[in-house]
Amino acid sequence: MLIHRIKQTFYKFKKGSMHRKISFFILSYTGSTVKQLTVSRRFLRIISACATVFVILSAFVIYDYINIKTTFNKQELESKITDQNDEIVTQRRQIQKFADEINTLKSTLVDLNNFEKKIRIIANIEKPADHDSLFGVGGSIPEDLDSQVPLQEKHNSLMREMHSQTRQLNLASINQEKGFESLCKYLENQRNLLSSTPAIRPTKGWISSSFGYRISPFTGLREFHKGLDIANRKETPIIATGDGTVTFTGYKGFLGKVIVINHGHGMVTRYGHLQKMLKKREENVKRGDTIALMGNSGRGTGPHLHYEVLLNGIPVNPKKYILN
Repeated sequence: MLIHRIKQTFYKFKKGSMHRKISFFILSYTGSTVKQLTVSRRFLRIISACATVFVILSAFVIYDYINIKTTFNKQELESKITDQNDEIVTQRRQIQKFADEINTLKSTLVDLNNFEKKIRIIANIEKPADHDSLFGVGGSIPEDLDSQVPLQEKHNSLMREMHSQTRQLNLASINQEKGFESLCKYLENQRNLLSSTPAIRPTKGWISSSFGYRISPFTGLREFHKGLDIANRKETPIIATGDGTVTFTGYKGFLGKVIVINHGHGMVTRYGHLQKMLKKREENVKRGDTIALMGNSGRGTGPHLHYEVLLNGIPVNPKKYILN
């Protein structure tokens, strides 16, 4: 007899006396016909054995999978650790190399500073009072960095010292740059002064009258001769004795045709008794440039050059400014 609206499936077993079989009755709550399934015990044992083997094999597979995954993860982790350790060693080697480079740079700056001092001593050039020492006011040279720290140890202290010395080297490079700038400026001024200072003979010939007191060839009286007379043939080339700018060209009393060159720094040269002037006013000239031709313009006893050197407007002996 079927129970109305049965909500679950149940099994009814029936034993066979000869074939040792098991019957399964399947009931439905819908009222359909009862279904019977009969299987042998041997078949059930085989099914049970297969299920057991499957469960055991599944357990082994799951165990091997977990074991392999764990091993793989461990190897991957060990590989990452090894790579990181190698990277750390490489970075520490680079830190040691940078420390050596900082020591070398510091040594180079010190050598440059000593070189500047030697130049100043040789040239008798004082260092400006407002310029600090190489490593600042009262700053001493930092000790060399210890770049031989073992790779197995941490380099934190070395890094801190490197940062500190980098700041000091930056200050030192700025101060050294200031020192060289002031030195170069001074030497440039000296070069300009030297190139502008009259230093060579203005023309070829013989000295017919020197600087100082003499008896005038025209009056017979004692007079002060402000320059140097150099005699030679007409049209003998006359050259500038230093770099400068032409400030006057024209006639000037007894001197006849005259060229005046301002060399700066209070230095002026004057060239008189010219036959022809080859430079114009406000024209720049270099030492050795031909500026005129010798003549006998103005008052003179023959072709010659009257050459004057004035320092701050006062005539000085031109012979002191002739080095050749």
